Amino acid sequence: QIRSDRDKSLSLRYSVTGPGADQPPTGIFIINPISGQLSVTKPLDREQIASFHLRAHAVDVNGNQVENPIDIVINVIDMNDNRPEFLHQVWNGTVPEGSKPGTYVMTVTAIDADDPNAQNGMLRYRILSQAPSSPSPNMFTINNETGDIITVAAGLDREKVQQYTLIIQATDMEGNPTYGLSNTATAVIAVTDVNDNPPEFTAMTFYGEVPENRVDVIVANLTVTDKDQPHTPAWNAMYRMTGGDPTGRFTILTDPNSNDGLVTVVKPIDFETNRMFVLTVAAENQVPLAKGIQHPPQSTATVSITVIDVNESPYFVPNPKLVRQEEGLMAGSMLTTFTAQDPDRYMQQTSLRYSKLSDPANWLKIDPVNGQITTTAVLDRESIYVQNNMYNATFLASDNGIPPMSGTGTLQIYLLDINDNAPQVHPKEATTCETLQPNAINITAVDPDIDPNAGPFAFELPDTPASIKRNWTIVRISGDHAQLSLRIRFLEAGIYDVPIVITDSGNPHASSTSLLKVKVCQCDLNGDCTDVDRIVGAGLGTGAIIAILLCIIILLILVLMFVVWMKRRDKERQAKQLLIDPEDDVRDNILKYDEEGGGEEDQ
Repeated sequence: QIRSDRDKSLSLRYSVTGPGADQPPTGIFIINPISGQLSVTKPLDREQIASFHLRAHAVDVNGNQVENPIDIVINVIDMNDNRPEFLHQVWNGTVPEGSKPGTYVMTVTAIDADDPNAQNGMLRYRILSQAPSSPSPNMFTINNETGDIITVAAGLDREKVQQYTLIIQATDMEGNPTYGLSNTATAVIAVTDVNDNPPEFTAMTFYGEVPENRVDVIVANLTVTDKDQPHTPAWNAMYRMTGGDPTGRFTILTDPNSNDGLVTVVKPIDFETNRMFVLTVAAENQVPLAKGIQHPPQSTATVSITVIDVNESPYFVPNPKLVRQEEGLMAGSMLTTFTAQDPDRYMQQTSLRYSKLSDPANWLKIDPVNGQITTTAVLDRESIYVQNNMYNATFLASDNGIPPMSGTGTLQIYLLDINDNAPQVHPKEATTCETLQPNAINITAVDPDIDPNAGPFAFELPDTPASIKRNWTIVRISGDHAQLSLRIRFLEAGIYDVPIVITDSGNPHASSTSLLKVKVCQCDLNGDCTDVDRIVGAGLGTGAIIAILLCIIILLILVLMFVVWMKRRDKERQAKQLLIDPEDDVRDNILKYDEEGGGEEDQ
């Protein structure tokens, strides 16, 4: 109630303004204008409006203000009319297995709409139940004020219990069970895996076999068990060979789905060298074991691998085989022996058989039993099949195993040059002027042989016929080149065969007489043959003359055939006319007469 001390002398009227009176929310508070008693008309909710700020006014009957307005603050006293509410109905947390007591797990939080500074809004937490209750019914505890959940007992083992479900209760009134209001939520705690279980082989010894010389073959499948969570680093197995494979012929891959170890051959194995391998294999995880956990003996196993003998290809030794031989070796001569070896020492097989696979010049043959190679033709270094003095032939060695196998070998014959080729002149034809100047002809000596059976060469003219030395002279200008020129002042235009004797530097020497066809012609001031003289003096070669004669003969034959055909055609026409009866011939004959009276006969 409000009251002015001036109400003794005046008749006053009281009123209130502000939120809750004449402002929204309106009508909550009203005042008796005569007595000044302030009343509340509706139930108040502190959680909506905790206090109201009103102003009281006093006026006379004429509405004149007789007092200054006064402030009235109305505080709504809290009542415990709200239960605690958890932020989530289900809380999820994790804790590693094997955690020590006191390990923090998670925090749950509830709120209360009541006054947090009063008991109505002060919450306390507790765990109502734990499922499952193994290995202890009280594996966890909760801080009753903060809601932090921690472990209080040891023995968390994911392989036994993977998840715990806790029912958490929050109570206001500082947890008073009689007057406080409560609510519950669920905390789901997953026990996460740690590598506390090493992989263990399902057997102490595994067996496998592999054919020799095979690679990328799986020879054994190693199986392990691991109690940790599948397809995690604590479960994924890695295999390591600790013995039995010093040359690294095997590797072990891990099957990502089954976690098995796949023993695979990565290098060829020779049965004649190793018939069996005994490998020692250790299994580990991708992450180290948890502290205090050791690998048991079951984490190590042996793998016994048997190598299977197969028929292998023979091989020549050495391959390729190099033989140095002078050319000119006659047919039927023994050249060398080229044999192969069979790596299958433990198979019952007969001796190898030899045959020729490639012999471009067909110079060689091989004995099928002992591999002795003899010549069937003269070896010639200058042959087109010889490259850089080397001739290659390939031979085949075959066994009678199951299945039959064969191997190839290459024989390289390095042919040493002998002086078996005489030098020749090049070019074979030349042109010169009929006068003494200019008339030099440059010639070159060509010898298929090589040094020292080739140049430098000696050039000379023969003594017979005497006209050669009388008309011509030759001078060597280098080891392979010489100049031929006229000795006389004038030589009639024409074609001359000039023999030239060329001798090489071999021991013994080889020489030959080569004919150089020289065309002598009339020349202009520049030393070139004139057009007419070139045509007259050029002449035709034998091939050109034969070609011209053949063309003439063919042309005559065609003309003759055409004439014969025309005659036969005329005869056929005449024969057809004779077969027609003159009386049946309805053709009219128009006759012209140059004399009066016409002709005597009608034809």
